[in-house]
Amino acid sequence: MYQLTEHEEWLCKEIVDCAFRVHKELGPGLLEKVYEACFCHELGKKGIKYQRQVDLPIFYDGLTFDEGLRMDVFVEEIIICEIKAVETVNPFWQAQIMSHLKLTGNNIGFLINFNVSLIKNGIRRYCVE
Repeated sequence: MYQLTEHEEWLCKEIVDCAFRVHKELGPGLLEKVYEACFCHELGKKGIKYQRQVDLPIFYDGLTFDEGLRMDVFVEEIIICEIKAVETVNPFWQAQIMSHLKLTGNNIGFLINFNVSLIKNGIRRYCVE
């Protein structure tokens, strides 16, 4: 199992805190892009660098394909955050995060679903084994 560095542990705690702050203020029921913008605003207030809607190329057989894969939020080029606002989390999204981790060579990802009554039930962390 992957052992997180101190910086990664700190970032994970800050990501969860940002999600809690956004959910506390807005609650469930809004569009994903609203949560994404507010989540990124909270990251920025903490001085945490992030990128939104990052294209993720695929390298295959010596070629590069830009086929529309995107990460919602890429935190400090270390942690991938996929933002959702859905009633039911699709198992496909777990596979998507794991694929994004593999493609980027990163080790940590979050699936954050804001359409829940308690945000602690909407946050899942994934690590490469």
